[in-house]
Amino acid sequence: MGTRGKRPEPAARRNFNALVIGGAAVVAVVGAGVGAYVLMEGSGSRDGSSASADEKPRIRTGPPSAKEIRTAADGFLTAWQQGDAAKAAAYTDDAAAAEKALTGLTKDAHLTGVKLTPGQRTGTKVPFHVTSTVAYDPSASDKGKAGTGEKLSKPLAYDSSLTAVRRKRDGKVLVGWQPSVLHPELHDGDRLVTGEAGDPPVKAVDRDGGELDVKKYPSLATVVDGLREKFGKTAGGTAGVELRIVRKASSKKNAQPDKTLLALSEGTPGKVTTTLSPTLQAAAEKQVASRKRASVVVIRPSTGEILAVANSSPGFNTAFQGSLAPGSTMKVITSSLLLEKGLAGVDKEHPCPKYFTYGHWKFQNDDKFQIKNGTFKASFARSCNTAFISQAPKLDNDSLTKQAQQVFGLGMNNWAVGVSSFDGSVPVQSDAQMAASLIGQGGVRMNPLNMASVAATVKNGTFHQPYLVSPDVDHRTLAKASRSLSAKTLADLRELMHYTAVAGTAVEPMSGLGSDMGAKTGSAEVDGQKQPNGWFTAYRGDLASAAVVQAGGHGGDSAGPVVRQMLLTGG
Repeated sequence: MGTRGKRPEPAARRNFNALVIGGAAVVAVVGAGVGAYVLMEGSGSRDGSSASADEKPRIRTGPPSAKEIRTAADGFLTAWQQGDAAKAAAYTDDAAAAEKALTGLTKDAHLTGVKLTPGQRTGTKVPFHVTSTVAYDPSASDKGKAGTGEKLSKPLAYDSSLTAVRRKRDGKVLVGWQPSVLHPELHDGDRLVTGEAGDPPVKAVDRDGGELDVKKYPSLATVVDGLREKFGKTAGGTAGVELRIVRKASSKKNAQPDKTLLALSEGTPGKVTTTLSPTLQAAAEKQVASRKRASVVVIRPSTGEILAVANSSPGFNTAFQGSLAPGSTMKVITSSLLLEKGLAGVDKEHPCPKYFTYGHWKFQNDDKFQIKNGTFKASFARSCNTAFISQAPKLDNDSLTKQAQQVFGLGMNNWAVGVSSFDGSVPVQSDAQMAASLIGQGGVRMNPLNMASVAATVKNGTFHQPYLVSPDVDHRTLAKASRSLSAKTLADLRELMHYTAVAGTAVEPMSGLGSDMGAKTGSAEVDGQKQPNGWFTAYRGDLASAAVVQAGGHGGDSAGPVVRQMLLTGG
């Protein structure tokens, strides 16, 4: 900005410190008053003419201009850096929430010497780099723990961003407030807190006693956090001092655990032994690392022990906590229902038309194929949708829900894995939605842990709730299914899955894996997604595995190779 209409200030009275924001020179003016970032740019930064005295000011609308964005961002960042929480909050569209959060950075998180370096603006988004020091005196803790009187301190640095928005009531451009402005991993209700760790650290080890190092097994970061939250206080460790994200209290089983951002002093970890196999875990990590949005789980059917879990994106444990339509892998459960009710027989003729209409929805098969005079085994192996949809008129609305709960232990929200998990959902639905659920669409939601358990139940004959930590450690009760399939139905279901593996849609991934195996492919359409999510679930010997590759296309092509490698490695 220029100095038009004012006499230039003498050089001796100026004190400038320059930085770069959005590629333009920014000058921090330091004097008797409060300092501020002043952006120096060339022409084209004027907002336009002001209203005359007798005109009512017009409320601005439309996207914020570059100058308006700079004004809001610079004002907010300057006040924050100077430690003026109230002033910084006034530059946001939720001053009360912003002031409380900004005050907490000093009071709760113990951040000092905050310095903010803005980056290149993109549209209404302004990124910035944060550097500060976390300083904490253990002897001054609320719990009165013995301390040395020496303040613990460590540097902290991270990147964040803000977005400028226009307030409707007066057209003013402000910083759109959300907790992630302070730190990108904060969500509504979360807090940054420095102090004695809420839970002592844990040393998680595999079934052979080897440490589960998250650098070696990046997928296990959220798993280890979950183990600490569950077993930290009982595993024999002592807490250290750390800066962590304390999550908003939630009763949901799949709620995210607290997360450590910086350790000022290390505690003494307690030991937690898991059921993970180091060989299978390494193989799982390798498989998901080479794919986008892939997740896989391996289970031992005879016990329910979880042998491996991995995700391409380590920030969220989709393998345990995901809630996705499972597509045609759900047909394993639906087939068990139809077989039990006498609505299908392995070698009995079964309709597989191009289309079938139910509940005013017209269902069709992939590429609109049909099987004339085919058997139910042929329809299962080729994953014929209409072969299952056609049976909807003969089922009750809750038939599939009961089958999933009573035989496969799904959808009752009672699994006790050892960390947070989603236990699947098969809601009672009617009409077209009920029919869609038969083929893994509608309201049905699963994850690889659930679908690996389905394959394990078929292989073992009885549901064993999957677990990552033995129930003997904390005497928790594992979930149970109220009944098992009859020997005849179980044998038929195994025959269907085996035939699919040797002559159906799963033949390529299962090739050469021997005779004691079975599989099912799946593809689940997702609104707004060009390619469906690819699913695959299978068993071989005393191993069961399931994988999903989101937006991966057909399950046999995308998720199938992942499961194949798990079964080969474990075999």
